[in-house]
Amino acid sequence: MGLLKKKDSTSARSSTSPCADLRNAYHNCFNKWYSEKFVKGQWHKEECVAEWKKYRDCLSENLDGKLLTRILEVDGELNPTKQAADSKESSS
Repeated sequence: MGLLKKKDSTSARSSTSPCADLRNAYHNCFNKWYSEKFVKGQWHKEECVAEWKKYRDCLSENLDGKLLTRILEVDGELNPTKQAADSKESSS
């Protein structure tokens, strides 16, 4: 019946995450970029980088004790463009 609505466990879990707001900001930015620019061929400019970095930093801080930081390290290994951009910014 309509009285007991089953909650989505994923939403419940993500809303309690310390990084949930940053995750939502990044996903909203990415989805907007994808639907408004990427599908129209306007993919040459990197967008949502600031949102991604804030989210990634939050994950890194909160995953240190959970041995999951390897995921973020692999992201760097698999994404040389991101590594180059990160090094360029840190040397500025």
